[in-house]
Amino acid sequence: MTTDFYEVDELLTEDESTIRDQVRVFAEKEIVPVINDYWERAQFPFELLEPMGKLDIWGGTIQGYGCPGLSSVGAGLVQQELARADGSISTFYGVQSGLAMRAIGMLGSEEQKQRFLPGMATLEKIGAFALTEPRHGSDAVMLETKARRTDDGYVLDGSKRWIGNASFADVIVVWARDDDGEVSGFLVEKGAEGFDAKVIEHKLSKRAVWQADIKLDSVRVPLNGRLPGAKSFKDTARVLTQSRLTVAWGALGHALAAYEAAVAHAQERMVFGGELGRFQLVQDRLARMLEAITTMQLLALRASQLEAQGKLTPARASLAKRHNAARARALIGDARDLLGGDGILLDRHVARHQADMESVVTYEGTDAIQGLIVGNEITGVSAFAPR
Repeated sequence: MTTDFYEVDELLTEDESTIRDQVRVFAEKEIVPVINDYWERAQFPFELLEPMGKLDIWGGTIQGYGCPGLSSVGAGLVQQELARADGSISTFYGVQSGLAMRAIGMLGSEEQKQRFLPGMATLEKIGAFALTEPRHGSDAVMLETKARRTDDGYVLDGSKRWIGNASFADVIVVWARDDDGEVSGFLVEKGAEGFDAKVIEHKLSKRAVWQADIKLDSVRVPLNGRLPGAKSFKDTARVLTQSRLTVAWGALGHALAAYEAAVAHAQERMVFGGELGRFQLVQDRLARMLEAITTMQLLALRASQLEAQGKLTPARASLAKRHNAARARALIGDARDLLGGDGILLDRHVARHQADMESVVTYEGTDAIQGLIVGNEITGVSAFAPR
C-alpha cells in the first residue's frame, strides 16, 4: 500500500530516511508487540527504557552534549514513527526531548547543559516539564506557582497538573512566577524536600504514559537551578512553539497507523461474496484518508523546513498542529468505523490510536487556542488580551 502518494521521501536527506527507518524497525519489533498490554493495564513500560536509550534520538535537534543533532525534519520523523507505533511512547519522547531537554538546551546555562543533557540523551536521566496548573491550562501564562528569592536560592510553592514523567523524573523544569512577577524555569531534582507527585488515574487516553499532579511546598532550588535564558513567558512560548510542530508530526504517525490498518482490512475482509475494498463507498473513504495523510505530510515537512530556516512563527506551528490533529482525529474515527466490530479490539490497534488522539487534540494547546494564535496573525488583534 502507498502512504507516500506525493513521493515525499524524495525530499528527505539520506540521514533523515535512515533515522526514520531505524526508528520504524525498532518500533515494529519492540513496541507494537507489547504495548497493548501496558496500555490496557495503564502501566508505563519501564522495560523499554534501556533499549530505547540506545537509539540516538533523544534530544532531537540539540547539538552536542551527547544529543544527536537531528534536522528538524529528522526529529519530526522520529515523532511520527513512535506515534505510528504508540501514542504513549511518542508522548514520552515529546516530554523528554521536545520539552524538558529542549528547555534546558535552549534556556539553560552551560553548566546545566553539561550536567543534565548527556544523561537524558541515553535515558539514564528522565526529565519532565511542569507548566500546566489545576486552574490554568489554555491560559498557562496566568500561572500561580511562585518562586520566592532567598539568600541562597529560591523557594517554590504551588501546584501543577498533567505533568508527564513527573512521578519518576530525575529533573523537572518547573515554571513559576518570581518576585518581580516574571515567569521563569527552575530545575527541581528528584528527592527534593516538599515535592510530591501523584500519578493521575482512570485515564481513557495515553494510558501507558504517566501524568501527575504535583504539589510544591517550600521546595528549595539553588541559585544555579534557575534557567538563565528564561526571563519571561515569551521564552516558555519559544519552547512550546517548537514542541507544537513535533505534535503535528505525531498526529501524522497516528493517522498512518490507522490508514494502514484500514487498507489491510479492506483487502482481507470478505463480505457479500468478495473483498470489502471492491465497494465504491469503501474506496472513496480510503481515498479521503490518503488525501488527509498527504496534506499532513506536506504541511509537517514544510513547517520543519521553516523551523530549520528560523522562520517557524508561533502561528505557523499552531496551524500545523491544529490541521494535523483535526485531520488525524477524523481519519482514525473513519478507520475504526470501517473495521466494524473488530475496530474496537486492542489487537487491531485502531481503537488505541483513536483514544490517544483525544489527548493529541488537547495538549500543547486545543484546536480553539491554536485558532486564536493564527487569528492574531491574520488580524493583528490578540483575542487573549484583557478587555
